[in-house]
Amino acid sequence: MDIFDQLRGIAGIAVLLLIAWGLSEDRRAHPGWRWVLGALALQAALALLIVRVPFVWALMGYANEGVAAIERATLDGSSYMFGYLGGAPLPFELKDGVQPPLIIAFQILPLVIVFSALAALLWHWGVLRWLVNGLSFLLRRTLGVSGVVGLSGGANMFLGVVESPLVVRAYFAKMSRAELFQVMVLAMATISGAILILYATTLRETVDDAVGHMISASLVSLPAALLIAKLMVPGEGTTETGEDEGNDNEPGLKYESSIDAIVKGTMDGMQLFLAVIAVIIVVFALVSLADQALALLPLVGDEPLTLKRAFGWAFAPLMWLIGVPWAEAQAAGGLMGTKAILNEYVAYLELAALPEGTFSDRSLLIVTYALCGVANLASVGLLVSTIGTLCPERRAEAAGLGIRSWIAGNLATAMTGAWIGLVTFGSYG
Repeated sequence: MDIFDQLRGIAGIAVLLLIAWGLSEDRRAHPGWRWVLGALALQAALALLIVRVPFVWALMGYANEGVAAIERATLDGSSYMFGYLGGAPLPFELKDGVQPPLIIAFQILPLVIVFSALAALLWHWGVLRWLVNGLSFLLRRTLGVSGVVGLSGGANMFLGVVESPLVVRAYFAKMSRAELFQVMVLAMATISGAILILYATTLRETVDDAVGHMISASLVSLPAALLIAKLMVPGEGTTETGEDEGNDNEPGLKYESSIDAIVKGTMDGMQLFLAVIAVIIVVFALVSLADQALALLPLVGDEPLTLKRAFGWAFAPLMWLIGVPWAEAQAAGGLMGTKAILNEYVAYLELAALPEGTFSDRSLLIVTYALCGVANLASVGLLVSTIGTLCPERRAEAAGLGIRSWIAGNLATAMTGAWIGLVTFGSYG
């Protein structure tokens, strides 16, 4: 590996920060160089700690084993319901060399439903609330963010774009504009537990220890998201949560009983399950329509122009800046464009389908981390709609910040990819 590829990530991080500062609402009111350097140091420390310390990476291995157990349990349920379409033994013999069919809707996506139910149950039992509050405490102590922003950051590690705002719903009316934007960017730059398992399962044949990398990506993206958010929408936030934050007396996310948590979690998971199926169908249809229209244009490089090629050209410089070699940058840029404009799961599906050798090991990790966030245009509408429903008086303000949060979320995950490129030298784990 060229040392230039290794060090270019530093310049890439600087460029990402300059872009965020250039898009700032008030470029003279940045959070201060000491705070900026502290946030960058925290990102570097997290990346090194998680990826380079064997003990910590061994803990990530246990997470992979836990997900594998959930996957096996889910296949028991899906195979009972859908038969061989859901993973049960085939009632016929395959031709030599033919692999058993992998039907995403019946064998992988049911993980979303099962994990959503488990997450709701663990929240009701207090396990997830304890983890959320612990992560919130760490964010408040290290970065000095307000209580509501810290609580939101902790919640986004485990809950989705719709569920995580429920944890801080009582504070939307009184949080500052800067705090509101930080909450929105945190949602855009991370992925929830259910989606994490879905993405990791999709990449299990492409990326070793995919679950650990997905967890690492969301953790490193927390300070990255807060840094980008503070540069783009400067301002102080002092909205604190109570000492009983997240408990059953809080007007946020709560369930009446364990059975209620399982049922509601299952229903929430079912909505996400159907939403993912619908989004994939529509996105692939729109890409096909776009490619058919682009095929009417003259050939470019003796090949028809496609949406993926256009995305590759548009986003290749960004991927090159964060450490991907130029020879691989167009393929990486195509995936980043698919993630930012269309949907990150579609991008991961495309990544899993790429021929072996498309990316080096290091580039594969950079791309995997850079894609790990829900900052796409559909998520903007979903997040703004959720906040507007929970706090109608902030709907217009949230809508005005929507595209900014989309840009910030993509800058944050790109920064996380750059840091992983910087700390990934030789083997990892």
